[in-house]
Amino acid sequence: MTTQPPLSGAALAQTFYDDAVAPVLAAAGVTHAAGRLGSGSDVLGFDDGTSRDHDWGLRLTVLVSPDDVADVDALLDARLPESWQGHPVRFATTWDPEVRHRVEVASVRALALARLGIDPTDGLEPRQWLALTGQSVLEVCAGPVLHDGPGELTALRARLAGYPDDVRRYVVAAGWAHLGQELPFVGRTGSRGDELGSAVLTGRLARVAMHLGHVLEGRWAPYAKWLGTSFATLPSASAAGPHLRDALAATAWPAREAALARAFDVLLGVQAAVGLPVPAPTPDGGATIPFFDRPFRGVAPVPEVVRASITDPSVLALPAGVGCVEQWVDDVHVLMDPARRLSVTQAVLRDRADDVRPGAI
Repeated sequence: MTTQPPLSGAALAQTFYDDAVAPVLAAAGVTHAAGRLGSGSDVLGFDDGTSRDHDWGLRLTVLVSPDDVADVDALLDARLPESWQGHPVRFATTWDPEVRHRVEVASVRALALARLGIDPTDGLEPRQWLALTGQSVLEVCAGPVLHDGPGELTALRARLAGYPDDVRRYVVAAGWAHLGQELPFVGRTGSRGDELGSAVLTGRLARVAMHLGHVLEGRWAPYAKWLGTSFATLPSASAAGPHLRDALAATAWPAREAALARAFDVLLGVQAAVGLPVPAPTPDGGATIPFFDRPFRGVAPVPEVVRASITDPSVLALPAGVGCVEQWVDDVHVLMDPARRLSVTQAVLRDRADDVRPGAI
């Protein structure tokens, strides 16, 4: 007998909506959109058996007019059954101990504000784009849309599909600048016998490279738990993965440095393929060059070339080399809090603008 694999969270949401939620809303004449949105590995399509041990189950988001939110929530509370196909309809979560149905009812604007901290309805300024994390956008855009009567949700997701072109160039330039800041230290630390320090730096650079790969391919990078899983799905940048693994597995700094250089070469090739500028070939070729007269590698002038292609004055006014918030913040308490993200991004971009010369990287 063949055992059928368990439903994914997205598939479960679809059938729960079709069989239990949509009929209630249709009977009441509620104009709405619905999707599996918000937090959860199933929103990203990465859930597995382990995912089912917390906050997994009959979860949906239903989006209605702001004036109808409370009434629709009460309607669902009154009409939904206690269980459906063996799954409890009402349960507690790690963020809410109350046992209640987990069909989140909100307006489109409220969903955007809750996840992004910004209302993107009328467009975003460059500094606002830089305060977004990939994870926050994915919580709005990654999960399946099950129904969209008004079309507002579809329009919102289209607006958030990717950075505006010059903002993307700014973030790409910052990614290469960050690689250049620490690549020479992989060899410098290793040459002093500090292989542990060299390995730590290599891990940091691998993370920067994986985020850069997402941006180059126009994809939002999820938070740390799923960064590698998502990177492996990138059509072109994922080819850098074996080199990054070699770098992380190496026990001596020359091998680490060489593997990182190969990974960066892959990313530079992706950059050229998507139509972003790359430096003219050097005698060494590729994304790395000798680091002055020391026996280590540095990054070629990729950041400068990309930044020189930016034409939007509001993006050019941003301090060079800073980038988006998740390129320079690691603290979960900041990245997961929209208000904190906005606050620190505005502060850093303002302060750095006073310190950095125009055009500097």
